[in-house]
Amino acid sequence: MSQNSQKLPQKANVSLSLKLACGAVMTALSVVLMYMEVALPFMPPFLKFDFSEIPVLVGSFTLGPWYGVAIELLKNLIHLPVTATSGIGEMSNFITGSIYVFTAGAVYSRKRTMKGAIIAMTVGTIALAVIACPFNYFITLPLYGSICHFTTEAIVGMSQAVNPYITDKTSLILWGFLPFNIFKGAVVGFFTFWIYKPISRLINSIHEKTHKKS
Repeated sequence: MSQNSQKLPQKANVSLSLKLACGAVMTALSVVLMYMEVALPFMPPFLKFDFSEIPVLVGSFTLGPWYGVAIELLKNLIHLPVTATSGIGEMSNFITGSIYVFTAGAVYSRKRTMKGAIIAMTVGTIALAVIACPFNYFITLPLYGSICHFTTEAIVGMSQAVNPYITDKTSLILWGFLPFNIFKGAVVGFFTFWIYKPISRLINSIHEKTHKKS
C-alpha cells in the first residue's frame, strides 16, 4: 500500500473530527443563547426572540448548509426536556431556523465573500418570512389547539392585547408571525455581518480543511 493511500483515511478522519468539533462548539453556543430569550413590543407574547441562530448560521457558513440544519436540530433536541409547549415550539424553531440557515448557507457556498454573505442572509430572511407563514397557519397553530388545547381564538385574543391589528388567524400571521420572522432574520443577519469580518478567515480556513478533495 502506498503512502498516499494511507494518508487519505487520515485526512478524512481529521476533516470529520474538525467538522464535529466545530459543530459541537456552535451547538453549545446556540443552546446557551436560546435560553436568553426576550419578548418584543407589539409582538404576540409567545413569540420570544433570541440570538441562538447566529452560531447556527456561522456553522452553516463554515461547514455547509446541511451541517447548519444538524446544529439547528441538536439545539432544539437539547432544549426539548425543558419545553413549555409540548415540543411544538421546538419543532417550529427547528423548521423555521432550518429554512433560514440552510438557504443562507446554500447561497453563501456559491459566493464565499462578504458580499456573498450579505446576499445569503438577505435571501435567507426572505425565505424564512415567506415559507414560515403557511407553515404557522396550517401546522403550528392547529397543533397548539390539538395538543396543548390552546385555541387559535385564545392566541388571537392574547396577541390582540399587544397589537390591535391582530383580529383573526390571518391577521395573526400577517401582523404577528411575518414581522417577527423578518425581524429575526434581519437582526441575526446584522449581528452575523458584524462578526463576519473578524472571523471570516477562520470560517474559510476551516471550510477549506473540511472540504478538501482527495
